Amino acid sequence: MKIPTTLKHKPVIVAENYANIDGRYTQSTDTQGLSLGLAQWNDRGKVDISAKVWRYTGEKWSRQSEELPLHRVLDLAILVCRTKLHFQEDAYRYENGYNPENPVIDRIGLQGDAMTVGVCTDNEKINEDIKLFSQALSEDGELIGERLSTLSRILKEMGY
Repeated sequence: MKIPTTLKHKPVIVAENYANIDGRYTQSTDTQGLSLGLAQWNDRGKVDISAKVWRYTGEKWSRQSEELPLHRVLDLAILVCRTKLHFQEDAYRYENGYNPENPVIDRIGLQGDAMTVGVCTDNEKINEDIKLFSQALSEDGELIGERLSTLSRILKEMGY
């Protein structure tokens, strides 16, 4: 499906027909495309790039389509990677998959501060939810692994 170019987000690079590769949601998703382009919140003289997930209801483009600044997309990728590493290497050491006395998994330095990655102990059902999360992460291992391998290869090609 073609991504619209008449809305506020102005696509420059697109991945159309995303429904064909949307993980376990392939062929039953409303996500029809991804794009990188000029952000809808740009002011005169200021240009930001954003990533957008384009959702289509079957009749119109959905208000639930999401637009994120690129640094947030990368921060989410960092969060996914660090979370996956926790469940691969550390979670098994604890009865509930984390240390309740120190639920911080990592502090990742960014922009002179750090992103604190930790288990959400404010969630009153965290012990149940973390087990469900771990199970889902494991079940999606092949889908996630394929994408992480691809990301790793591209990052290496870029010199990272």
